[in-house]
Parts: sequence; structure tokens; C-alpha cells
Amino acid sequence: MEPYNYILQVPGKQVREKLIHAFNFWLTIPDEKLNVIADVVKMLHNSSLLIDDIEDNSNLRRGMPVAHKIYGVAHTINSANYVYFKALERVVSLNHPECINIFTEELLELHRGQGMDIYWRDSYSCPTEDEYKEMVQRKTGGLFRLAVKLMQTFSENKSNFVPLLNTLAMFFQIRDDYANLLSEEYKENKSFCEDLTEGKFSFPIIHGIRNDSNSTRLMSILSNLYTLHKRKGHLNGLGDTSSFKLLSIRV
Repeated sequence: MEPYNYILQVPGKQVREKLIHAFNFWLTIPDEKLNVIADVVKMLHNSSLLIDDIEDNSNLRRGMPVAHKIYGVAHTINSANYVYFKALERVVSLNHPECINIFTEELLELHRGQGMDIYWRDSYSCPTEDEYKEMVQRKTGGLFRLAVKLMQTFSENKSNFVPLLNTLAMFFQIRDDYANLLSEEYKENKSFCEDLTEGKFSFPIIHGIRNDSNSTRLMSILSNLYTLHKRKGHLNGLGDTSSFKLLSIRV
């Protein structure tokens, strides 16, 4: 459990926990059930970050060295997988037959989305914006939907919140992609332009490749490993593209 406990030392933004409490304004489930569901989502989120950092070959997470650089890849994978099943054990404790189906369905979707992301990166294939949106709904939206669907099994409110949750996931991920490239805070907590270093097709990059005349330049940036100084120079060029002007939001 050391790698998992290590990542818990510095809490993240608690977005999913806040989302759970916000939706409980409408769902009004008992605190006993709410706390279990919040715990399940926390366990799944943090353990998935351990795996993500290995798959992305990351160096920093929340401003600290990633767990696998300290505890090793094998120990970190085993710890993350163990927590997945501890989360399942907590779901079983909710004592509702539909909860297992929800857990399984959304974990499968999350891994399908992650698989799409990894495939595009490793095959050097730029997805369409629609394909990107599908990936985000599966990967980022998975835990959003899992949380609310679990809550609804104990609520009289059976409204279809999936479209709203998918939209929230889309906003969250696109903003995160943009922050990865331009936010000073993000640079300190992760690293400078980590998505570029990893060759990842984030939304600003996809939009730039699909809509700007200098798309070959953007593809070239992703295809090579640059020094920090060179990446900074290329980022200045990215700022001139219409994609970055379009996404001129405050991060």
C-alpha cells in the first residue's frame, strides 16, 4: 500500500468529491451511502493515477516525484491493482445488486478510453475531434458517471444525468489539456508541457493539426523529444495558432 499512501500525502483538487456532494443536493442519499461512494471514487481515482503515471512515463504528480520512481514499477502496479479490488469490496458493502454492474461497466469504459489515448500516442495517429470527445467521455467521464449512478441506486431521483456528466467531463478535460501547455501552476505540479513531451494528442494539439495550415509543424513537435529550451520555443509558435487563440480561457 506504500505507493498508494504516498500519493495521498498531497491531495488533488478534490473535483470528484465536490461533484458527489453537489449532486447530492438533488439526490439526497443517506450520509452512510454517500461516504462509501465518495471513498470508492477516491480510491479508484488515486490508484488510476499511479497507473497513468507509469503508462505516461511521468516524472511529477502534484509537485512530487511519481510513486513508481520511488517504489518501483512492479510495486506501484500491484498497489494500484490492490486498491481497485478494495474499492470493489466497498461497492459490495453497499448491498445493492446494481452497484456491481455500474462499477464494472464504468471501469471497462474508463480503460477503453485510456486504451484509445495510448493507441493514438504510440501509433502517432492524430484522432478527429469527435474521436477525442468519445475518448474523454469514456476515460474522464467514467468516474463522474460511476459516482452519480451509484448514488442514484439509493435515491428516488432517477433523472438522466449522463448528458450533463459527459459535458462536465469534456469541460474538465479540455481545460486540463490547455492548462498542461500554458499554466504556471500546472508546470510546477507536473512538468513543463508534459503532454508535448509524452507525444500526447491533447485537444489544443488536435484542433491545431486539424484546422491550422502549419499542422505539419505541430506533428513534428510531437514526433521528437526536445530539450526544455526547445519546447519553450515551440510553445511560443503554438500560441500563434488559431486553436490557442480560440481557447483563450484563464487557467
